[in-house]
Parts: sequence; C-alpha cells; structure tokens
Amino acid sequence: MLWVTDPRKSAAFYAEALGLVVMSDSDTAVFMTSPGSATDHDLGLFKTPVQQLPDPRQIGLYHLAWEVGTLADLQAAKTRLSAMGALVGENNHGVSRSLYCQDPDGIEFEVMWEVPEDLLDPESATNTPLDFGSDFQLFGPDTPGRGVS
Repeated sequence: MLWVTDPRKSAAFYAEALGLVVMSDSDTAVFMTSPGSATDHDLGLFKTPVQQLPDPRQIGLYHLAWEVGTLADLQAAKTRLSAMGALVGENNHGVSRSLYCQDPDGIEFEVMWEVPEDLLDPESATNTPLDFGSDFQLFGPDTPGRGVS
C-alpha cells in the first residue's frame, strides 16, 4: 500500500512499468494485481490526505521490490523503464540482478531477478554494473529465477 498524490496517474505508471492490472478504481484508491496472480491485490494506491508532503527520503517506505521470471524479462524491464525515464540505477548484487526506479511521486522500487540457488557462485563479484551479455552466457536468458515456480 502506498500513499500517492494521484492514484490513477500512479496506476497508469505501474501498469506500464510492471504490467500490473487494475482490479478496482475510485477517485481515492486504485487496487492492482500482477497478471495471473491469485491475490486480491498486489499493490494498493491511496490518495494522500496530506497537503504538504515531507521529503520522501526522510520518513516512511524505502523501496518496494518485484521479482521477474527471467533475465530476459529484466532486460525488457530495463528497456521499458529507461524509456519512461524511471530508471535511476542498477546493480549486480551477486545473488540477484536489480534495477532501481522511481514512480511519479519519487517512490523508489526495485525490479530484480534472483540467481537460482544451484547457480550461485559465492566468489562472484558484487555491487557491479549489470552485464546482460555475460549473464546470458552464464545463466541463460530464460532461466527461471529463484523465486519463480
């Protein structure tokens, strides 16, 4: 659940950025879910009752994270989020590959692919830029991530 300045604007952003689908919509709240999800909602967007917003880096939520199924999905997300002007960073964490982005209200979120446990290399470099070419050779573009069943 997020407090946002404009729930419909934020919903349009998350639909384009992450492929989320609107389940219900009103002037003050939008509920969204991932395609194929069995949940009632994966994200709730509520219009903030606050007139003067604090600096978002000083209080509240640090960031949200969504996992994609494959490295190819992560590369597609990078292309899409870059085109939207939402991409603010990326990182090879060793155990995962991550994109860092901001929504229209500056709320940071992560889109990540987690290396399957049987493919983890404890000696691999961490906190380095993404290299999809090397990762595609190492893991394959369509290898399901750890959290994908």
